[in-house]
Amino acid sequence: MARKQILSGVALGAAAMLVLSGCASGGGSGDGGAGGGEAQTGGTLKVLAQGDVDRLDPQLTAYVPVNSVVRSISRSLLSYVSSNDVDERIELTGDLATEVPTASEDGLTYEIKLRDGVTWDAPDGARPIVAGDVARGIERICNPHIGAALGGYFINLIDGMAEYCEGFAGVAAEPAAMKDYIESNDISGIATPDDQTVVFTLVEPASDFTSMLSLPTANPAPVEVLDYLPDSPEYRENFVASGPYTVASYTPDVKWEFVRNESWNADSDPLRKAYVDTIEMTMGVEGDAAMQQLQAGSADMLFDLSPSPANIQQLTAANDEKFTTMENGGIDQFMWFNTASDNNGGALQKLEVRQAIQYAIDKPAVVQVMGGEDIASVTNGIFGPGINGYEDFSLYGDESGKADPEKAKELLKEAGVENLTLKFPYRNVGTQPDIAQTVQASLEAAGITVELFPVPPTDYYANFMTNRENASGGKWDVALVGWSPDWVGGAARSVFQPQFSFDGTPQAYNYVDFNSDKANELADQALAAATPEEAGKLWHEVDKTVMAESPIVSIVSRKKANYHSDRVQNFEIYALAQNGDWANVWLKQ
Repeated sequence: MARKQILSGVALGAAAMLVLSGCASGGGSGDGGAGGGEAQTGGTLKVLAQGDVDRLDPQLTAYVPVNSVVRSISRSLLSYVSSNDVDERIELTGDLATEVPTASEDGLTYEIKLRDGVTWDAPDGARPIVAGDVARGIERICNPHIGAALGGYFINLIDGMAEYCEGFAGVAAEPAAMKDYIESNDISGIATPDDQTVVFTLVEPASDFTSMLSLPTANPAPVEVLDYLPDSPEYRENFVASGPYTVASYTPDVKWEFVRNESWNADSDPLRKAYVDTIEMTMGVEGDAAMQQLQAGSADMLFDLSPSPANIQQLTAANDEKFTTMENGGIDQFMWFNTASDNNGGALQKLEVRQAIQYAIDKPAVVQVMGGEDIASVTNGIFGPGINGYEDFSLYGDESGKADPEKAKELLKEAGVENLTLKFPYRNVGTQPDIAQTVQASLEAAGITVELFPVPPTDYYANFMTNRENASGGKWDVALVGWSPDWVGGAARSVFQPQFSFDGTPQAYNYVDFNSDKANELADQALAAATPEEAGKLWHEVDKTVMAESPIVSIVSRKKANYHSDRVQNFEIYALAQNGDWANVWLKQ
């Protein structure tokens, strides 16, 4: 889920250079308003949102839409150009760093040189961002107040960071105590020999480490943040910007206003043009109302909202070029089997039963419910289109995903399972009830009884699916979820590790502690691969190995749909946000 967009939701160092079978497509040309003539400066970009940011603090956020905010107010070590070219927008480039670093011969060391002229908008005046700020940002990942949702990727990879975090865990979650720990302790795997140089040492080769450095989690942090609890109201009120915009005002769940950061130096920033003067994000807006405002021209872009299937049909029929879609590498929907329960005499613990259900699901029917082939496509593995390692394949029937209920019945009979009854929770929001009923119909055609029951959407992941007692106690048998990778391109690690590996420590989204030693070995080889091509082949083997054990039924990959007002120009995709780049659009006056 992309936690992030936990999905709703979402890359391997050099591997990020490749991939992306995804595409941007619109009602017409598909550039979504990328042109528009000579760029104009000024105006207020009006963004509509249903909800608030998960975190403003870059170290802590894991919500895909928030990357639009962070991109506007904070600089990253590495990042991506905004582009509607699917290959160009996932090619890593320097942001604070002068260039993308390469690994040492043993694959364990990366040296980064910081760009000149980049500054903090500090309370006492502009101040250069230095190497120590980068180290401080990584150290804040371990703070004992709020865990960094994506911090695990770094903690287990940077030499000495696990020990640093272990010591930090024993510190009182108070600003003074945390500040003292950070200023008195270092991570052995981060060296700052001078103000312009950062050297990372890893515990093992990781071909996706540079892509991880594009995440806000790795952004530098100014010393002033140590005076506040991470992402507290005081932190937000005193936010120190490094991007072209900064926080002007904030009313929780109502409105953000971002204005120009006067200390930002355009010459130091190769990725942001900052055409608009102000960005306003208004929250509490429902989907249809938001679309009406965009079409009327009273608002410009969407934050955590997308056009509905009905909107998409209308926009496509009208050949509206302001409507675009893009692959995001995620799988949404897929269905977990609860193998931790003894329901039905432990039937789902039998591989043959799980394989039988693979044949039962009518995937094209789910595609239609989700809006048709313009917005969704059938999937058969753990990786979605756009991830290095994704390939079309199917271990169960042909790649079309059409149901074969007779094959399912045959396999259930061979497994000696009769009268299978499955408890099936679903999120009571949007198209989820319709999707659940479609899957129910498929299963019942194969002779399987389904007991559907709704779970409030805000509880589904937070309190129901991640409650391990609900799995072991048999509160559910099958459940639909979604997942987007945490970064772009070579992002297979961010799909595989959180969901399909288990080292004895439970993970929130590996609901039944699924593990495959063979898949783990292949993943280790992929992470140590010398080239993106080699890594991609190994990740595809990981995909097939996991699916052979059938922990899930992969059903559909849903494209991210975007829309904007007529006055928005240069609507080019910032890949981490899966949206047009707020820092680069301009407004037709």
